[in-house]
Amino acid sequence: MTKFDTLASTAGCELARFCADESGGTAIEYAMLASGVGACIAATIWSFGGHLKTTFYDKLAALFP
Repeated sequence: MTKFDTLASTAGCELARFCADESGGTAIEYAMLASGVGACIAATIWSFGGHLKTTFYDKLAALFP
């Protein structure tokens, strides 16, 4: 075998092992879930933010006339 054949064989085996590895799947799923929850929270704050800010400022102003 030449050096290139050995390299190609080793690279092929490593690629197959890498593709079969599923050890990081759970972490990726949790990251996707966390990013989805964060996006929902950000969208809610963005849409209601102005209204809530006005409401809280009015209540705070009413406390300190």
